[in-house]
Amino acid sequence: MATVADLIVRILGDAGVRALFGVPGGGSNLDVIAAAGRADLPFVLTATETAAAIAALAQAEVAGAPGACLTTLGPGVASVVNGVACAFLDRAPLVVFTDSYPASRAVEFTHQRLDHRALLAPVTKWSETLTAENALQALTRALREATDGPPGPVHLDCPGDVAAANTATSDATLTAPARGRTSPDDHMRFESLLAGARRPLMIIGMGARRPDDVLAIRRLCEGGRVPALVTYKAKGVVADDAPWFAGVFTNAAIERPIVDESDLLIAVGLDPVELIPRPWIYRQPVVYCGGWPVENVHVPFAARMVTSVAAAVASIEAALAPSEWDRSDVRSHAERQRKRMAVPGAGALTAQQVVEIAARRLAPIARRVTVDAGAHMFPVTMFWPVSEANQMLISNGLSTMGFALPAAIGAAMMERTAPVVALTGDGGLLMCAGELLTAVRERLPIITIVFSDGSLSLIEIKQQARNLPPAGVSLGALDWIALGRGFGVEAWAAAGEAELERAIDAALACRGPALIEARIDRSNYGATLRAVRG
Repeated sequence: MATVADLIVRILGDAGVRALFGVPGGGSNLDVIAAAGRADLPFVLTATETAAAIAALAQAEVAGAPGACLTTLGPGVASVVNGVACAFLDRAPLVVFTDSYPASRAVEFTHQRLDHRALLAPVTKWSETLTAENALQALTRALREATDGPPGPVHLDCPGDVAAANTATSDATLTAPARGRTSPDDHMRFESLLAGARRPLMIIGMGARRPDDVLAIRRLCEGGRVPALVTYKAKGVVADDAPWFAGVFTNAAIERPIVDESDLLIAVGLDPVELIPRPWIYRQPVVYCGGWPVENVHVPFAARMVTSVAAAVASIEAALAPSEWDRSDVRSHAERQRKRMAVPGAGALTAQQVVEIAARRLAPIARRVTVDAGAHMFPVTMFWPVSEANQMLISNGLSTMGFALPAAIGAAMMERTAPVVALTGDGGLLMCAGELLTAVRERLPIITIVFSDGSLSLIEIKQQARNLPPAGVSLGALDWIALGRGFGVEAWAAAGEAELERAIDAALACRGPALIEARIDRSNYGATLRAVRG
């Protein structure tokens, strides 16, 4: 026998969870935090519940194992929803524990009472209320549901009198889940299209980031002479400097030239949630292979093979005809993407310059880079070199602001020997500025570069495109240096290239977190967006 709290911590540890993140209340999660302390599982206090979920999500992506967070009842659950939604649409395994009133309490209180399961239902795969009797079964199923494809968040409500109760710890038995199957017709169409292709082009998505996936895909690129585009979340599966790296794919205009030259698109681990919401315009057939079923509403898949990526790639290797692609042409396409993104500004520091300088100085030594939503995201995803899967962490399915700093905290908790770089807009950092204190408290080597232009620039661009006045997008003046130092973060500002280089040198000399305000000329953002999306 053990307490439910001890069982929670043991099962999380066995599943590979590296830390618990959250904002505690006064109920069951106090018992869970105490149990985590006894088991040397770190608990990290964050400033907000949303940041706790995002930090746990980042750890899940880096470790290839579930992440975990906890909240108090009522307002804590309401606050965590955005982070859980991010895990849901970015297909990240996450276990969310929420406090609730004791199950034994006879009186039903309405104060702070919300229907937690109903609130989280649209953004979780499964939900259950823990009891002393069902704890082992529920926890075992929660981990299975979180990791089965497509991965995603699950929710466990833990009444205040349950975590301290004794519970059985013998092994739980669960029926294996029914998995998607590849129909014989799909299999035949798949092989027929592969055999007839002379210029196949892979589009690598977030479902192809496991180490064996990466090895299989890189082997196919080299041995089969097959070029590969990658989505934002699949950056690094094929390294940016690899001979068969063809650029980034988002269902936009910038990748269209090489797609138009192909005669078959092979979507490996691609989930349509990764693509920008515009109609699919390509006429050549597209086939899918990956670890979970996907719909063919947005992308008209001619055939779908649901199996492990490594097994699917082996089948592709066996069925493909000799490729007619020329390696130098493929590299030229990738270079043209970068050249289209190199949009000059009006003389001041542009986002492109910030990314290129920061990448030149930091990419060789930083273990991870995290990217927030916003106009700066386009040059980051194009110019920051990535050579490993999950080296760049980004919110794509949800594309939420306020992602980069909490994600950097989750990643840096696992890798304290090298800096993690968080690249964020000023609007995004304002949404999670309190997490600077979290980074200080945990003494994390995070270098946050804020692209400071005083505006919600991506929204302002869209207003300009519709000939609307720039209403509701101006952030106002903010002293980022004073704000950072108020949290105990060393901080610098840069308005030119030389200042930025000096600030990066100073940040690298810090033992803890550092903040650099890069004062941006946003005049080229509209042209940058048009270069990417048309």
